[in-house]
Order: sequence, then structure tokens, then C-alpha cells
Amino acid sequence: MAEGLRVPDSMSLPELTVRGVLLGMVITVIFTASNVFLGLKVGLTFSSAIPAAVISMSVLRMCSGANILENNMVQTQASAAGTLSSIIFILPSLVMLGHWQHFPFWQTLAICAAGGMLGVMFSIPLRHLMVVKSSLPYPEGVAAAEILRVGSSARAQQGAGERAPTGMGDILLGGGVAAVVSFAASGLRLLGDAVNGWWSLGSAVLRLPMGFSLALLGAGYLIGIVAGLAMLTGLLIAWGVAVPVLTWHAVPAAGQSLADFGTHIWSSQVRFIGAGVIGVGAVWTLALLFLPMMRGMAAMFGSLTAGGRTRGEVPRTERDLPGGWIALLTLALVAVLVGVFAYFLGQAPAAQGRLWSLVTYAVLFAFVFGFLVAAACGYMAGLVGSSTSPISGVGIVAIVLVSLLMVALHKEDGLLATPEGLRLATALAIFTTAAVIAVASIANDNLQDLKTGWLVGATPWRQQVALLIGCLVGAAVISPVLDLLYNAYGFTGALPRPDMDPDRALSAPQASLMLAIARGIFLRDLNWLMIVIGMGVGVALIAVDEVLRRCCEVARMPVLAVGIGIYLPPTVSAPIVVGAVLAWWLERVLRRRAVARGLPLAEYAAAARRRGVLLASGLIVGESLVGVLMAAVIGAAQQDAPLALVGPGFAATAEWLGLAVFVAVVIGFGRRVLARGDLAA
Repeated sequence: MAEGLRVPDSMSLPELTVRGVLLGMVITVIFTASNVFLGLKVGLTFSSAIPAAVISMSVLRMCSGANILENNMVQTQASAAGTLSSIIFILPSLVMLGHWQHFPFWQTLAICAAGGMLGVMFSIPLRHLMVVKSSLPYPEGVAAAEILRVGSSARAQQGAGERAPTGMGDILLGGGVAAVVSFAASGLRLLGDAVNGWWSLGSAVLRLPMGFSLALLGAGYLIGIVAGLAMLTGLLIAWGVAVPVLTWHAVPAAGQSLADFGTHIWSSQVRFIGAGVIGVGAVWTLALLFLPMMRGMAAMFGSLTAGGRTRGEVPRTERDLPGGWIALLTLALVAVLVGVFAYFLGQAPAAQGRLWSLVTYAVLFAFVFGFLVAAACGYMAGLVGSSTSPISGVGIVAIVLVSLLMVALHKEDGLLATPEGLRLATALAIFTTAAVIAVASIANDNLQDLKTGWLVGATPWRQQVALLIGCLVGAAVISPVLDLLYNAYGFTGALPRPDMDPDRALSAPQASLMLAIARGIFLRDLNWLMIVIGMGVGVALIAVDEVLRRCCEVARMPVLAVGIGIYLPPTVSAPIVVGAVLAWWLERVLRRRAVARGLPLAEYAAAARRRGVLLASGLIVGESLVGVLMAAVIGAAQQDAPLALVGPGFAATAEWLGLAVFVAVVIGFGRRVLARGDLAA
């Protein structure tokens, strides 16, 4: 085989190897922990396919007999596990509600693994029509395939004694810088993590925020200028309009500082405007997905009912898991769901006498709605990529539907007549939504991985086995990481110890929002005025986005991103915006250089863009892993800052030092990306 080309059907290479599975497990732990930390901090997760492919190539190139298909299997496994971390968009709600005091290992493992593996099962019938026969672009799947081909060529160069760069150096550089800076900030407390300017205009409160998180800088670089400017719009709506207007008409409590007053108004009122915007954006996005969903469903049923060739006649690159195995595994996974829901409800007095009716309702909803969103998310991921598919929107719609249906079904039987029953119903709605999100997130990622496999000539059934392994390993990692982070930092509104600093709590924005929605439906205590205002803002933003779509090629206003910008703490949104602007500025510089030198932009900028993606991924992983490690230290010491070298009096100096380091990293990032057109080793 010529290196860098698709492996032909007639050639059989080692793919799903023991060393590959073990390496995939290690990468799984790294990226799942990183994604859980990032998701709880900011409400975003990053695609781990490309950095996983680079790490796999860098490690396996040191082993004899490694090949592009084995590398593909490792990144497939790790990518699935990283994607499953989207479950943190909902599971922390159970701790915030008080139904859980921690994250029970076996329940968390079962709901994540069963939901994720069902997502694999639901997406297998879509592979042939939506990956092989479809013209969908699959941007992340194509990019991962290109990375694997570059690595395959690099291995051939290494064998010939040439220098063979893979990009691992950029991941390690970004990760090392972020790790050192994060440890200096969160561990030693020598660097501040944010700076805020507070002013009053009459009685109105104004705030100028800036956070220094390098992980969020990297996340902003990856999401791009459109989503970044949308989040900036949300930040301006919240702190440039809503907070000043509401504080103008409100009176602070006696002795309340300007910062505390403004923060209270934002958290108690303005965040619900963001919730309304997010809700409208979610419904609008899924409405736009209706036709793609129908196409995806048609493709799925067409694949299930079409007559096919016997397995021996099917080319190697067309062999999926056999239908019998798919049916058997699906039944087994449904049985696991039944068991975990029964255990979840079994110890609650309010469930007695109606246990199996509640279990049946929850499992049926998770299975049927999960089946529907699997097709929709698979199609959407193929169209615009996994990172931009609306998993949060799917979760919001799911928790609204499951809560409303529960209210309708149990209005007369007394379940909702007591505080215990209402709390149980809320917890069950959250747990059911967790299963749906697990299905949706994996289906959202799988077709990207299968597209990568198709482009490099992988065997589909082996990839599907790797996806199942990735789901299982990722599910096993999520519970201990969640417990570790919760005990060390706490979540907004849910601190495990009274002496903890609420300013350092992880915001878990989607989980907070979904809990508020479920509580509002069951208890009827939502701040409806602010939510309705937010819905109106969301409708106006949709109109603006539609005008931009028709008039402009690039400028857009994605409503969900605006809502998240309103809902997130401003020191979280600000560095994301900086990262997005940095990516846009570097792209413009690359374009000017290509024109000035008379070079094709695609060829000139491809390696530089790839370096930027790897550096950004490294920033996320480095800071996130230090966050997880510091959580272990804090949990063991039972202190908020056990490694701090300075006291509270150093805080003002630390803020300016943090700002200086952040600016230096931004400049260094830009210089590294623009340094030259080829990847560094």
C-alpha cells in the first residue's frame, strides 16, 4: 500500500489490537477527565478525535508493526469516551437537587454505558447510507483521517531516516504551559484567575470582566469567531444592558458591596433571561433538524429492512456488526436500563406501589426519544460537525418533555402531592434525560469516527467494537472524576462543605439550567418574567440570524451561543471570546501571507491551522488535568488552598501577574502558529 492512501479491501492489517485498546484506555482517561472538568467549568466540551489521533501515532510509531488502521482504532475508542463526558450536562443536577450526596459508581457507570452503547447500536444502521453513500461533509471525520494519513507518511519518512513530525510536540507544549500556569494559579495562588472592574453609573452597576483560563482560551480558539462573537453578544446583553437596567431599579441590601449587588442581580434574574434564550434556541435548532431527522430515520429504517448480501460476499470495509448481535446487545442494554432505573427508584418511599410503572415510563421514553435524536444528531454531525451539534438543546427539550409527560401521567395518583414525591419526580426526569444525552452524544460522534474509518480503509465492525469499548471505559471514569471535582470545588448552589469558597465552585451551567427547568415544571416556581423576556430576546436573535444568513456569507448569530454567553459567569465567557478572536486574526494573517507570496491558501495554511488546533487542545488538556489533580490534593487535605505560598493580601498583585502571563501566552500562541507552514515535531 502506498502510505497515506486508503487501505484496499484486499489488504488485511492489524486493527483492534491489545496494545491499541490499552493505549486507547489511557487516552480515554486523560480526555474524559479533561472534558468533564471543562464541561463543568464552562459548559463546553471539545472533540478529542484529532489530539487522540496525534497521541496514538506518536506512541505507536515506537512499536513495530504499527499502521494507520491501528491508529484509527485508538482514536475511535478515545473519541467515543471523550464524547460521553457530555453526560455532565445533566448528572450534577442530582447532587444540586440533593437526591444524591455523591455520584454512585455503579449507577453512574450503568446509565452512561447503557445510554452510550445504545447510541452506538442506533447509529450502526445509518453508516452505509449516511457515511458511504451520502455527500455530507463530516468535517471532523475528514480532518482526523487527514491527520492519520500525515502520521502514516511521517512513519514512512522515519523509516527512511528522515525527520518525521507528527504534531505531538504542539500538544505537549500547550499542555505543559497550561499545566504550569494553572498550578501557579490554582495551586500556589501566585497568579490570579480573573480580574474585574466594577463601576456605578447612578445606581446602575457596570462590570468589566476578564478571566485568565488557558483552557478557555483554547476552547475559544476551537469554537471559532462566529460562536465567539455570539458569546460576546450574550455577555454584553447580560452585563451591558440587563444588569445595569435591573440594578438601576433595585435597592442593594444594607452593607452589600457593589460587586455583591451586581452579582446577585445577575444570578437571581439575568441568568433566567439566558435560560429563555437557550430554550428558544434549542427548540428552533431542533425544528431546523426536523427534515434532517426524517432523512436520518428513513435511512435507518431503510438499512434495517433492505435485503443484503451474505457476510462472506461483503467487502471488508463494508462489514458492520451482524444484525443478530445488534439486536441481542440492544436487548441487553435495555435490560441494564430497566435494572438501573429500578435501583434508582427502589429506595424511595414515594415510589412504592408505582415502581414498575415509573420504570417502564422512564425506559420507554429514553429508548424512543433516544432513537429519534440518534438519527437527528448523526445527520447534524455529518453536516456541521460534532462540536456544533446541539446536545445541550437536546437535553433541554428532553427534560421539558419528560417532566410534562410525568405531570400529565401522575396528576391524579398522588405522586406529585407531597414534597417527597415532587423531589422524586424531578430526580427521575433528570436521570431519564441523562440516558437520552448519553445516547445523543455518542450517536453524534460515531458517524464522524466511522467516516474517518471509511476514508482510511478500516473494518467497520471492528470500529464499532472499539466504540463500545470506549463507551464502557469512559463511563467507568466519569463517576470518580465527578466525585473528585465535586468534593474539591463544589458546584454552584451545591457545596459539600460549609467552609468552601463559592467563587471557586464549578458553574455546571447546563446542569443548573436543567434543574431549574425541571423544578419549575413540577413546583411552578420559575422566574417566568425573566424567562419570557429571554424568549423574546431569543426570537429577535433568530430573526437577526436569518437576515445575516441571507445577506452575509460568514457573519451569523447562533442563538444557543448567545444564551450561553448570558448564562455563564462573565470571567468564563471573556477568555473564550479572546480565543475565538485570536483564531480569526491568525486566519487573516495567514490569508495575507498566502496572497503576498502567491501561494494557494489551503496548502499554505493547512499545517498552521492544524498546529493551532493541537496547541489549543494541549491548553485544554494541561489545565484540565491540573484541575483534576488539584481536586485530589484539596480533597485529601480538606482545605481550599493547601499548597498556597501567599495569603489573601497578595490577591491584587496576583491578578495583575495573571493578566501579564495570559497576555504573554496569547502572544506566544500566535507566534507559534505563524512560525512556519509545517508541523513541529
